Amino acid sequence: MGIQITPSILNADFAHLGDEVARIPSADWVHVDIMDNHFVPNLTFGPTMVEALAKATDLPLDAHLMIENPDREAAAYVEAGCRSVTFHVEASAAPVRLAREIRSLGARASMALKPATPIEPYADMLGELDMVLLMTVEPGFGGQKFLDLVLPKIRRTRELISRHGGDIWLQVDGGVSSETIERCAEAGADVFVAGSAVYTADDPDAMVGRLRDLAEEAAG
Repeated sequence: MGIQITPSILNADFAHLGDEVARIPSADWVHVDIMDNHFVPNLTFGPTMVEALAKATDLPLDAHLMIENPDREAAAYVEAGCRSVTFHVEASAAPVRLAREIRSLGARASMALKPATPIEPYADMLGELDMVLLMTVEPGFGGQKFLDLVLPKIRRTRELISRHGGDIWLQVDGGVSSETIERCAEAGADVFVAGSAVYTADDPDAMVGRLRDLAEEAAG
């Protein structure tokens, strides 16, 4: 698995999401931020919208659940058509059981960590996961400034994944742009969520290609 770019539609035009996704045909995934105004101070989409979006695009959907009860809600997003579902370990009461449930329903299971949450306590969980998402901003809003303090955690997570073995992806989300993606790739990330960097560009799909080129060069 090489470098993957997963644009977030958080900064897209919500009134025309099908058209907005059509503007990024070379993306590897579409990142859908699910927020409940409890776990994070913002409110976005639910399963019904995700189901409609899944019918409007052939690109796979990657749901990022920033909600306070992912154990109860995650299955609905798989059923809505998401091929990857990410839950926050800070919000899950039973993360191992949840990861297994997501996988049993046929989707990839991913665990997200806020910037201040260390990866080390969850090293033994890696075998239950298909991806680890490290937030490089505080979750809740798009357009935030990238937090360099997460770079050492990216390196430590890559080391743990390499030690564990298997095909576990390492995703970063928050402030990813042409100015920051190389640092993330050098640190060991291989899946990149970019929202405002893509959807504020004159040509969103060209920006997807530029970000991929920068990350591939930095990753060597």
